[in-house]
Amino acid sequence: METKNEYFMKKQEKDEVAEAEKRKKMMKNLIRLLIALAVVGALAWPIYSYFHKAVEQANKPLSGEYFEAQSRDHITVGQEHPAYNSNPPTGGWHYAQPAQSGIYDKEFPDEQLIHNLEHSHVWIAYKPDLSADQIEKLADIAKGYGSKIIMTPRVANDSPIALVAWERIFKMDSVDEVMVREFIDAYRGTAGPEKLADFGFKDFRTGK
Repeated sequence: METKNEYFMKKQEKDEVAEAEKRKKMMKNLIRLLIALAVVGALAWPIYSYFHKAVEQANKPLSGEYFEAQSRDHITVGQEHPAYNSNPPTGGWHYAQPAQSGIYDKEFPDEQLIHNLEHSHVWIAYKPDLSADQIEKLADIAKGYGSKIIMTPRVANDSPIALVAWERIFKMDSVDEVMVREFIDAYRGTAGPEKLADFGFKDFRTGK
């Protein structure tokens, strides 16, 4: 027959086991909670960063001068059309075939590059007599992006450098890296009515 002392010893053992199980369960729940918080934090941070950047961008004054696109019509190569309302043009009549992204030492017809702008590219147009070190600075900036950006000389520029996006243009006499990057970040991939259309554009750094 179980003595009173044995009864209390067994009860104490049961209580200790129950307490240990309780602590173990609490520890498991705590670990699960910490893991869940870590996962939520890992997912929430990029989402927060994205929207925070978007809000910051929305609150910034828009870079460049605005010119309403006169048309989105395709025209045949060499076909005449009304004069563009900006120099370089920021929208309007254009050829059906855009140019590939890249840094070029040759000119392209405005009508071809307007199609690039329609697909949310940024066009860096510079006068051919711009100094070599200025051209190199612009090229170094362009190389940091790779896709949806095109850089070309342009004789008809009325400023040494023109940054062009769909319906936006920003002119400068010399390279201001901060302003160049602000313009590219504001409009590359976002300006242009066909920004989501896939035209087979590649990252000129990788060819992919």
